[in-house]
Amino acid sequence: MNLPWHLYLMAILYIGAGINHFIKPGMYIRIIPPAFKNPKLINILSGAAEIILGILLLLPFTKKIAAWGIIALLIAIFPANLFMLQNKKASFGLPKWILFVRLPLQVVLIYWAYQYTS
Repeated sequence: MNLPWHLYLMAILYIGAGINHFIKPGMYIRIIPPAFKNPKLINILSGAAEIILGILLLLPFTKKIAAWGIIALLIAIFPANLFMLQNKKASFGLPKWILFVRLPLQVVLIYWAYQYTS
């Protein structure tokens, strides 16, 4: 496979983040807004999705669908970023400015994934 280094980087980041959902589930469950029922299941599904999509990024014949899946996942988890900004317990004590910067960072991550959709 002769894939660009930044694609490997993206895949490793998503696979690592997905694995972390299972190593430290409380960290992710804490940021799921209360409007969403069954946060444990949401954590498992989002972690599994990150791992699977990260792996699929590395396969040339599934790279495009994986990139679209990552875009959908980033949009789906946006409410968690908003919840972290609004809820002190979910913010892990991070400064508000860092939590605010995370919001447009989602757009950057979506754009990065979009580079692999064609």
